[in-house]
Amino acid sequence: MKLKYIITAVLLGLGLTIQAQVPTPAGEQSEPILLKGGIAHLGDGQVIQNSLIGFDDGKISIVEDASSSNLEIAGYTVIDISGQHVYPGFILPNSQVGLTEVSAVRAMNDNRETGSVNPNVRSLVAYNTDSELPATFRYNGVLMAESTPVGGRVSGTSSVMNMDGWNWEDAVQTADVAIHMNWPSLVTRSFDFATFSWDRGPNKEYPSQVEELSMIFDQAIAYGNQSGPERNLKLEAMQGLFSGEQALFIHTDEAKEIIEAVEFASSKGVKRISIVAGTEAIHVADYLKEHNIGVVIPPVHSLPSRADEEVDLPFRLPGILTEAGVKVALSHSGMLANARNLPFYAGTAIGYGMDSEEALKTITLNPAQMLGIADKVGTLEEGKEATLFISEGDAFDIRTNSLTKAYIQGREIQLDNKQQMLYERYSKKYGHID
Repeated sequence: MKLKYIITAVLLGLGLTIQAQVPTPAGEQSEPILLKGGIAHLGDGQVIQNSLIGFDDGKISIVEDASSSNLEIAGYTVIDISGQHVYPGFILPNSQVGLTEVSAVRAMNDNRETGSVNPNVRSLVAYNTDSELPATFRYNGVLMAESTPVGGRVSGTSSVMNMDGWNWEDAVQTADVAIHMNWPSLVTRSFDFATFSWDRGPNKEYPSQVEELSMIFDQAIAYGNQSGPERNLKLEAMQGLFSGEQALFIHTDEAKEIIEAVEFASSKGVKRISIVAGTEAIHVADYLKEHNIGVVIPPVHSLPSRADEEVDLPFRLPGILTEAGVKVALSHSGMLANARNLPFYAGTAIGYGMDSEEALKTITLNPAQMLGIADKVGTLEEGKEATLFISEGDAFDIRTNSLTKAYIQGREIQLDNKQQMLYERYSKKYGHID
């Protein structure tokens, strides 16, 4: 009996620890809410200085200028947010959120499958809502993320997840939005320790690697044209690419590779194509604009990829591509925990000449359009999901981005997380706060 009580106490302690680290998911919206007087950044380039933003049953029902509105607001619970800023929830594309916790620990990574061609692998069912990372993302306004598998030639199928939920069924915003493909490289790289530099050479396997991809797509096309074929999960998973229901995200770097990858996908009948690339996209900006190809770029807080590039090129990259007419979405690579800095990547781009409302599009409307979810999220519009947040100041400025409230599909979520808990704990210990 004594052992039984000890085990029970330990389990309860673990439960309390987990609850303290991962906030309890929010309940459904119980009453209509009206945010009054805030500076509303709609996400489509428009700003309403004195706004009325109302939502009911998880959907936005009012977007108006309070200065000229005669709207009847009876029935709404009014929250005065005068002087504060309202934004649509930020969207993080191409991330491993929910699939990776501590990247250095193999047992805490469920982001890749064995084999090279896995379009049927769904990140959705592996998504871990007990991860500590989503709570830290949403504290900075990142309320949705594309959970994306990695590895192989065709990594798998990604889904857009809300940063709140009891399980993956609760958290999913839109399932199976895109398939991710890693395009073969034209060059190989090897590190020379004698000169402490990278040696580059031609990839002699490039033609056969492209031919392998061609065969996969041809098989998927043939599979879709058959009536009542024997079921093949890999080929079945690719059918959305040809109907336009899913996007193809092609990961590649070199300018020539970008063009060849887009030409390849277009020739196979893929309806929606986006590129995940770096600074090389500058050299093919006109081509990307002409073919309406969106680009997901890595963190703005990066060093140049080449020795002859200007040191501030990563900071200016979003603005350069946007000015060239290319649709740009900001993302993250490296340590996943740092993806919470997504709004500050946009802020850095603003500091290097990009218009602030255009920068907002790179983490709201543009990724929503690339992922095929712009009819639901990405802007503050009537009829769309009430996934938004309120900040005391400019959300792109690390000094003033301080969220007071955040909502996912109308549900008010907790903003405190493990980091705030530790801050308060040690601030009390060392006398910073009472």
